[in-house]
Amino acid sequence: MCENDHGIDRRALFVTGAAAALTLGAVSFPESAAAANGQETRTVRGTLPTGSPDYVYLPVEVPAGVREIKVAYTYDKPSVPAGTQGNALDIGIFDERGTELGGKGFRGWSGGARSEFFLRADEATPGYVPGPVRPGTWHIALGPYTVAPQGLAYEVTITLAYGASGRTPTPVYPPSRAKGRGRAWYRGDCHLHSWHSDGRRTPAEIAALARAAGLDFINSSDHNTHASHPHWADQAGDDLLIMLGEEVTTRNGHVVALGTDPGTFVDWRYRARDNRFGRFAREIHRAGGLVVPAHPHATCVGCGWKFGFTDADAVEVWNGPYTPDDEVMLAEWDNTLVAAVREGRGRWLPAMGSSDAHRDPDAVGSPQTVVLADDLSRPAIQEGIRAGRSYVAESQHVSLAFSAVGDRGEHAGIGERLKVARDTSVTVRLEVRGAPRCTVHLVTDQGTLFTSDPLPVSGTGTVEWRTTAAYAAYVRAELRHETAAGPLPGALAAVTNPIFLGGA
Repeated sequence: MCENDHGIDRRALFVTGAAAALTLGAVSFPESAAAANGQETRTVRGTLPTGSPDYVYLPVEVPAGVREIKVAYTYDKPSVPAGTQGNALDIGIFDERGTELGGKGFRGWSGGARSEFFLRADEATPGYVPGPVRPGTWHIALGPYTVAPQGLAYEVTITLAYGASGRTPTPVYPPSRAKGRGRAWYRGDCHLHSWHSDGRRTPAEIAALARAAGLDFINSSDHNTHASHPHWADQAGDDLLIMLGEEVTTRNGHVVALGTDPGTFVDWRYRARDNRFGRFAREIHRAGGLVVPAHPHATCVGCGWKFGFTDADAVEVWNGPYTPDDEVMLAEWDNTLVAAVREGRGRWLPAMGSSDAHRDPDAVGSPQTVVLADDLSRPAIQEGIRAGRSYVAESQHVSLAFSAVGDRGEHAGIGERLKVARDTSVTVRLEVRGAPRCTVHLVTDQGTLFTSDPLPVSGTGTVEWRTTAAYAAYVRAELRHETAAGPLPGALAAVTNPIFLGGA
């Protein structure tokens, strides 16, 4: 074993601090170890001060003949004053193809979820991509997520095992179509985490929970890695469409890449000030995916969405159990609808909801997005989401039928436009099942204009409201539980995308 110290002094940080990343001195291994068909270990220690770059790269010179690379790391977690962030250090690795933004050399990322990982041709730690360990300069990527005032002291141990390389399996991916029911309402959860990132469930466990939650489709969305994609194939079936994606976890917000082509990796190493998000949004689109900002007002460090919604296809207004940050996002989303009406834009931003489930007791399918699609296929589900033909429900037990009808029989459903004259009488109708004691709220560009009495304990009911396009540019429905206390609205049981009125 050989040990090295990699300190970063204040002057070095000052010189490199304007960059998004810092590269340390290289770690090398002797060529002679390959002949012995054994293994060699190197340990590196260093300290990162506060204000460190987002990513620090540790180069590793990998000689020929390496069968496996294994990395383990630790870092200190000193006590910090109240209100101050402590140490958190993420980790991943890039191979000899380099660390250039775009990810050609990307071989895996576990963030802060694991203290060690390995890669070889035939297998890798979940979150990492198996493949040959080719000679050249590899880079261990350290991500100082937060750094305590005392600095972040770390230790990284690299072990190279020599010998014959195994055979890399050919990846098999889930099909892009399931049996389905023709044109119908399909239920899905598009934000889920497996043990390939910071989740604790296997793909098999997630698929079983999805079926139990009455879901027809799911989307894989592990943080900053596509390594799980080949591990979903044997979980798909006629009853469950499995789409593939990633939660792109930047320092200025998270975005779900929904339904990308199998094997697509989307880089995350940028901030809003770098003006690079548009490039990667286009990459998601080129890979056949949708761009969906996730939990835009979540309070975790780096979770708040700073990139705007210009490139978004939909937005997650409800993430997991309903909380105040979801209420804030619901109001912000409603403002985007008003802006679309005001500016006369045909394009508007549809709402979604997902569980963001990681581990017990997180409930897969709570909430879930219910989509009207022509069939149970990746293109059809994506088209329904993009068009806003969907609503969000807290569980499979809640079902809605929402429509607007003109006085001459004109009809529109969720995500559509009822083309009637401004003064034409319009009847808005909502049918509800599975929401005992909930109240219906009909919301327009003016705000909430109708609130029902609580539904009966059976959870079934129908409400109607009459308006005109001159009075309401759009109508959407919220289904809320009884208010817990004071003037605060009750938590959502369901929320629909709007029906737009007018434009005849």
